[in-house]
Amino acid sequence: MTSELKTIIDHIRYGASQFNAAGLSFGHSFDNALDESTQLVLHALHLPHDLSPVYGQSRLTSDEKAAVQALFQRRIAERKPACYLTGEAWFAGLSFKADERALVPRSPIAELIEAEFEPWRAGREIGRVLDLCTGGGCIAIATAHHLPETFVDAVDLSESALALAAENAERLLVSDRVRLVHSDLFAELEGQHYDLIVTNPPYVTRAEVAALPDEYRHEPESGLIAGEDGLDLALRILRDAPAHLSENGFLICEVGESEHALVRLLPQVPFVWIEFKVGQMGIFCIEREDLLTWHREIAALAAERESR
Repeated sequence: MTSELKTIIDHIRYGASQFNAAGLSFGHSFDNALDESTQLVLHALHLPHDLSPVYGQSRLTSDEKAAVQALFQRRIAERKPACYLTGEAWFAGLSFKADERALVPRSPIAELIEAEFEPWRAGREIGRVLDLCTGGGCIAIATAHHLPETFVDAVDLSESALALAAENAERLLVSDRVRLVHSDLFAELEGQHYDLIVTNPPYVTRAEVAALPDEYRHEPESGLIAGEDGLDLALRILRDAPAHLSENGFLICEVGESEHALVRLLPQVPFVWIEFKVGQMGIFCIEREDLLTWHREIAALAAERESR
């Protein structure tokens, strides 16, 4: 009986057990039931996400217990990611508003931002950054926050996602250095040049999307699918990026599991696959000079996709 639950720790443990018993899927900011239960309990209690463990034995009132249980029941019944239930997601140490207008922020690129893009930056000045497929704006806004001398253009094809990004830019006090642009990739950026282009475009195959757990059905499908091998957008970005990079500029791009397909298509291109604290995550860095060297091959593949 839930009446036997007394403390914060009791409720966190109970929620995790219920989530595992219900066969929930995790992968939206948190990758396990215990962390997601913690998120929901602390949200229901209006407590900070980094609450000291000292408070774990604090007892809940009857109203607080009811609020926690209501969130647990919604998570199980609706199969909605916890970040959509709380309206908040953490990325690069910052709190972002999260809702179904955009994917839940979860890219490993957060680790690069917090490191100010070193060592890939190699000490270069970064005055202008472009974030393609910005969604709710997490990469663009976190970059502006961690690199306070930088101006960032944040591009997306979804007007609703850009509206969420605008709210997040205001929330995190960087709206004066983050310009939101409604554009199909580079289409509305003629004449614009950047020291760094960073992008987490859609890269999931149609077959993979069809097999995803129910939690992913709440996210906009347009933020996930990119053709049969997940590379339709990535190839266009690789083709067009050199025209928008400064002379010593570089590109960082996330392609996830489509890394293997990209290497098969362009084995000669010197992609540098970045190692993260948890290992390789399908994110590469490449210099403008290398993109120019292999431009013909890349352009041919991109054109083939566009003609289908």
